Amino acid sequence: MLSTLTSILPIFLIIALGLALRKGGIPSTDFWNLNDKLVYWVLMPCLLFSKISLSPLDKSALGLYSVAILGGFAVALLFALLSARLMGFAPPQATSILQGSARHNSFIGLALAANLYGPAGLDIAILATAILVPTTNIVMVVLMVGALKGDRTNSLAVAILRELARNPYVISIFLAVCANQLIGDRIAVVHDVTDVLGAGALPITLLAVGANLRVRAMAASALPLILAFTGKMIVFPLAVLVIGLLVGLPREVLQIAVVYSVVPTGASSYTLAKHLGGDAPLMAAIVTLQTLIAAVSIPVSLALLLPLIP
Repeated sequence: MLSTLTSILPIFLIIALGLALRKGGIPSTDFWNLNDKLVYWVLMPCLLFSKISLSPLDKSALGLYSVAILGGFAVALLFALLSARLMGFAPPQATSILQGSARHNSFIGLALAANLYGPAGLDIAILATAILVPTTNIVMVVLMVGALKGDRTNSLAVAILRELARNPYVISIFLAVCANQLIGDRIAVVHDVTDVLGAGALPITLLAVGANLRVRAMAASALPLILAFTGKMIVFPLAVLVIGLLVGLPREVLQIAVVYSVVPTGASSYTLAKHLGGDAPLMAAIVTLQTLIAAVSIPVSLALLLPLIP
């Protein structure tokens, strides 16, 4: 646990530095807003492309990996839907619990995998992002629009296709898979550029994660915060571990799948809640609380779960 904690600590120190910089007005609020766009449109897509296009993971292992990752996602979704319904939450609060239980902060997951398992770990964790990004976007939009705006099948399908067609993560993943299958080797100049830009994605994004934390927004009722925390930080990783063991996922791949699954929910949850009419203040509280608690919950979870992998 001590070695895990020392590997994780730099990640959360960078996040804390981002929060301190924003509170100190360094460089400016405008900088952090522009920084988010830089990461979203340039740096992270470059990282995804450079890694996925050269991924060495064989197809059989990738299939089992997808089963474990998507199985954990599905179980967390089911937990959130059932618990929100049983507790009688209104749709805006229920959708925030849903996002808090099943979305993921891929940036923290990638940084964790890289720190704990090196470049090979980052390569495998990148594939979890490739699996979850399109799935999460489709499922969350469908469920949230259905809960908040009623059934609008045709307009919903068009909206989802439009969002996926212009999502830079989805585009970069699609291009990377094409390059991986059709070329399977480095592309001169293209990989040189994406490697350099992608290398800056994680440190800059971790600073942005800290800058976007809203500690004052945590004044929310305890029950939805507890449910979202339970879904994301307990149910999700346990489901990934159990499913991974059942399908016989290779040891190191399962370890990284578990590492990726214990991260807090993504900050993009707040944007989606605000855009679709969900409970945005509650979503901000869930994101902030999970990110802060993760500094302790992640090493504890990994210390308990990783020894269970034979």
